[in-house]
Amino acid sequence: MINSNIYNYIDYLDMAADATHQRSQMITNNIANVSTPGYKRKDVAFENILQAAMFGDKTLDAKVAGVLDEREDYSPIAYTDHSVLSYREDDNNVDIHTEEAYQAENQIRYNALIDLMQQEFSRYKTVLS
Repeated sequence: MINSNIYNYIDYLDMAADATHQRSQMITNNIANVSTPGYKRKDVAFENILQAAMFGDKTLDAKVAGVLDEREDYSPIAYTDHSVLSYREDDNNVDIHTEEAYQAENQIRYNALIDLMQQEFSRYKTVLS
C-alpha cells in the first residue's frame, strides 16, 4: 500500500466542520435555555487552537500534518462563557439575539467548510479522470 497524505487537507477541514457542528449544538442548547434561571451561556473554543497551530516557519503541509498527527491536542474545548456575568435578574446570561447571530455565523462557516471539502474531492476526481 502506498503511504500518502493526499487527504490531509480534507481531514483538517473535517476536524473544523466537526467543531462547527459541536458549536451549533451548544448554541442550540443556549437558545433552548434562554428562559432557564441561572443558566450560563456555553461555547466551543476551536478556531484559536487551530490558528496557534498554523503559526510558525514550517510549510503549510507540515503544519496540517502535525495537527492531524496530534489530533487529540486540537479537539474542541467546551467552556462556560462569562460565568460570573448576567444580563438579567434571574442570573441567566443568554441573549437570544446574540445567539441567533452566532448560529447564523456558525452555519455560514460550516457551509464554507463543506464547500471546500467538495472542491477538494472535485479536484481529485478531475485528476483521476
